Amino acid sequence: MRTRTLLIVLLLIGSFIPLTSGAGEKPLVVTSIAPLAAIVQDAFGDSVEVVYIIPLGADPHEYQLTASQIELLRQADVIVTTGGHLPVEKKIAELKEEGTITSEVLFIDDYKAEGFRYLSEYWYNSKDNSHGIWLDPHNAMAIAQATEKALEKTDPYNAELYRKEFKSFRERVGIIVEAYKALVMENRTAVIQMPSNQYAIEWLGIKAVASIKPEEEVPALGVDELVSTAEKTDLIVYGKESPDQLKEAAKELAVKSGKSLAEITVFWKDRPYTEVLIENSAAVIKALGEKPPEKLAEARTDVTRYVVVSIIVGLVLGTALGVILKK
Repeated sequence: MRTRTLLIVLLLIGSFIPLTSGAGEKPLVVTSIAPLAAIVQDAFGDSVEVVYIIPLGADPHEYQLTASQIELLRQADVIVTTGGHLPVEKKIAELKEEGTITSEVLFIDDYKAEGFRYLSEYWYNSKDNSHGIWLDPHNAMAIAQATEKALEKTDPYNAELYRKEFKSFRERVGIIVEAYKALVMENRTAVIQMPSNQYAIEWLGIKAVASIKPEEEVPALGVDELVSTAEKTDLIVYGKESPDQLKEAAKELAVKSGKSLAEITVFWKDRPYTEVLIENSAAVIKALGEKPPEKLAEARTDVTRYVVVSIIVGLVLGTALGVILKK
């Protein structure tokens, strides 16, 4: 690998791409969106440099690569996509095929090989839901695992370091998954605001049965159309970064159906993936108002058991997990 700190800085200044790690001859990982950068940074820490392409707030379904970003991609060691469906990612695939970029580029098949799964949009022709895939911690681990293998390939000298970092990430995410799943009763359902919200709740065992905005190309449904459906569910879920009109629709639906609201984060930057996972999970549990199940799944580790018990005896959800995961 080459020293490319100066080049990266110049490119980032020119295209306003956030730089999220330090300098040095570390592998450069470029991701299409910020939440993927959060996964990679949380999983591999200071062992890699991480940059993302699409600025927060820009529409990822409309954004196009700039010339300076193409040059940045040429310098990357590993490129991480959401799977390949975004315009930026389709262009990356073209650049890879024509040989303009020679990086290890990760697409959906790489993630599926590590256990990634699409959820079905039950409310919209049961098509695969490609939105918000990173909100499911199992998918996040699959993305991190594929990235770890790509890092080993591009930098075999430090393969053991990448394996060690990924193992730590997998264990931390596993603790969160076990702790929060233990707090959700069976057969819970929700109305979500947008398809991406589905990935924040279904790993917990909460089925999304309807979406206020079914898909990108489909207009939002009227609140009154969804009231009878929402009344049969357990909560309403919406994204805090979503358009005001859609947020208001979710709040109105909660009022008319008498259901609680859970506000989650879908897009973010400069925050660890595990921190947002805890925050989202705690918001959903709080909205459900669940009591702990009588029987907990057998904890795999003493740490996990301690986390679950800590939550049940009354510690604040985020704090209880946050303290443990930082040790």
